[in-house]
Amino acid sequence: MATTEIFWLFLIFIALQPLIKQKAMEFARKRLLVKMEQKRSSRMILLVHRQETMALLGFPIFRYIDIHDSEQVIRAIHLTDDDVPIDLVLHTPGGLVLPSTQIARALKKHKGKVTVFVPHYAMSGGTLIALAADEIVMSEHAVLGPVDPQIGQFPAASLLRAVAKKPVAEVDDSTLILADQAEKAISEVRNSVLELLDQKFPPEKAEELARLLTEGTWTHDFAITFEAAGTLGLPVSSEIPREILQLMSLFPQPMRQIPAVEYIPFPRRPKR
Repeated sequence: MATTEIFWLFLIFIALQPLIKQKAMEFARKRLLVKMEQKRSSRMILLVHRQETMALLGFPIFRYIDIHDSEQVIRAIHLTDDDVPIDLVLHTPGGLVLPSTQIARALKKHKGKVTVFVPHYAMSGGTLIALAADEIVMSEHAVLGPVDPQIGQFPAASLLRAVAKKPVAEVDDSTLILADQAEKAISEVRNSVLELLDQKFPPEKAEELARLLTEGTWTHDFAITFEAAGTLGLPVSSEIPREILQLMSLFPQPMRQIPAVEYIPFPRRPKR
């Protein structure tokens, strides 16, 4: 084989390497999903969001829960018999209220047991989905978050408090309009939370949880740890299967030229 041919074959291999690696990751995920479904006799669904980069220009693309996600998850639920448990792996910063609520309602209506696994974090809309589960299984350091709605770049609850502190004559019309939308948004999300918590808690407890989670008790990125979730009365467990954490390693964050975190990926034990 001529040197030129070897050179071009090398270039083709280099160009195809990312695609080959991606397909290998997809195959590994599918194989692990099949293994877990057989082990747990359940339907496994993954809802995982990673920051991605635009293929050619390298600009970051931030993923979040959107309508496409709700369509896919609901389709998977419809393909699952009523008596088959559903296991949903959540790793997301949150997203739009509408698709998050659609997914949560579909999970709540499923007659079989619904378990949500949170290996690292499920914030905002992710927490809204988790509230629909019969059991939330979190790793030791995983977190949930408040579900208080955001109006543009402002927290809805903060908009209402800001308007309440000033005479109406001193507030411009656009802010009053945002405050009106904020009041409606909080009411709508609070009602959705109450709907999801119905039959799981007494009415007084459900009301308290809905108020804490939706009315700006904390900042929007406040971390509700496993311990805090248990204190709130949520049905949490820390017995997360090792396979769930293994699954997350098959969703690698797109690499920058110099990684921000680096380590030797093997267990370290004391010398004897």
